[in-house]
Amino acid sequence: MTQIIATITLVVFVAVMLMVGIHSSKKVGTVEGFLLGGRSIGPWISAFAYGTSYFSAVIFIGYGGMFGWNIGLGSMWIGIGNAAIGCLLAWLLLAKRTRRMTRTLGSRTMPEFFDARYQSKGMKIYAAAIIFVFLVPYAAGVYKGLGTLFSAIFVGASPITCMLIVAILTGIYLVLGGYIATAVNDFIQGLIMIVGIVCMVLILVSRPEVGGFAAVYEKLSNIDMKLVDFTGGASGKMLIINILLTSFGVWGLPQMVHKYYAIKDESSIKIATIVSTLFALFIGCGAYFTGSLSRLFIAADANGMPNVEGGFDGVIPSLLMMALTHNVFSTIVLSVIMLLLLSASMSTLSAIVLSSSSAVSIDFVQEIHPNIKDNSQMLLMRGLCVLFIALSFLFATMNISFIVNLMSFSWGVVSGSFIGPFLWGLYSKKVTKAGAWAGLLSGIVVVGGFLIYFSSINGFDAAKTLAPQLGVTAMAVSFIVVPIVSLFSKKFTFEHNEAVFRTVE
Repeated sequence: MTQIIATITLVVFVAVMLMVGIHSSKKVGTVEGFLLGGRSIGPWISAFAYGTSYFSAVIFIGYGGMFGWNIGLGSMWIGIGNAAIGCLLAWLLLAKRTRRMTRTLGSRTMPEFFDARYQSKGMKIYAAAIIFVFLVPYAAGVYKGLGTLFSAIFVGASPITCMLIVAILTGIYLVLGGYIATAVNDFIQGLIMIVGIVCMVLILVSRPEVGGFAAVYEKLSNIDMKLVDFTGGASGKMLIINILLTSFGVWGLPQMVHKYYAIKDESSIKIATIVSTLFALFIGCGAYFTGSLSRLFIAADANGMPNVEGGFDGVIPSLLMMALTHNVFSTIVLSVIMLLLLSASMSTLSAIVLSSSSAVSIDFVQEIHPNIKDNSQMLLMRGLCVLFIALSFLFATMNISFIVNLMSFSWGVVSGSFIGPFLWGLYSKKVTKAGAWAGLLSGIVVVGGFLIYFSSINGFDAAKTLAPQLGVTAMAVSFIVVPIVSLFSKKFTFEHNEAVFRTVE
């Protein structure tokens, strides 16, 4: 019964996504239309595109299971931080200035922004290389977040089969309709995510193992008082590090900043800010709350680890299979949750792919062939979308341990490279080309340098557990070194700064 309902739900979902891709293909006639939807995306679709790109299946399969199990209810602070810092503050500080300045400079991608803002072709090529190289493992992490749940629902099915479905489906609608198809599908997928998280939480709380919302605190405290310590207790430092990583990190990720480029007008920014913040609060807190409830369903082994296959990655899939396979209604809910995870991953994957393909087709190729025709460039971008999806799929099928660390390295390098030059570039006329270069180099130097150092002392397995700390450090260094180096390096001309800032002040 579970497999039949899940299969029907999946077929309907696939059909809808493909229909959106086919319909959107009629509206994509230029590179800007393919990449930015003609800069005419409305507030609700922009907000959902931002929110669904923010949260992939990893928040449930990786982060939610691990932090919910280890920290308990205090892990919901990560969801709150994502909403307050990663959405609300990000939209308030970045959206309007990004939209205005990128239009003034004629930039369609983050590398193009760096080129125009800092008058550096080398910076453009370097930024494009960082995007293309380091978003591959990030996308691979998105794939791997789905395999465990699908293997649990479709008994005997290979996780690779699920990854392949995601790859093919995302590739088809993205190649057909570009950002318009992605944004519309993100809106549909966002609605599915909201319905799925509400149903999941309500059913889990109503189960006898929990006994209602009022009983959650008491039952978790009977297991371990740390699970109801909202400060995180002994895990407080780890909690803060991950709040900073996942909340401030999106400020420097090109696939997230891209949403500001495409929104149609400034009045839409206000609505999008509110909607994306509420969406993030809903999804983030729901995921970590669900992870906390796993303690009431799953026994711990002698080492305090969840006694399920797959370790932390298997916590929430095992929880859902225990709680949602008892009747037709709960099985339907399980199918909706399957679509929730599928939706979260596809929206994140499509955003990453679009950023990466544009990094090559616009930021690399256009430098080599400045007179390339619009149709040729769009054909190249579509081909690169397929290539990037294929590469990330192959990378995902490799035997890479623990999904969170895999993603954290990529997140840290990319955001650690871009956050300083991007933020200071939006707000300060005093930033220099040398200062921006110092910030850009921070991501790879800090993460790569410390990774090599700690690996040489304790081995790679021990060093990779420091991925969140390295990511946060890289972002902090990037933000700090940009103004410091700018104090002692050659300034831009008054005319250049006036041209750059004429529409933002």
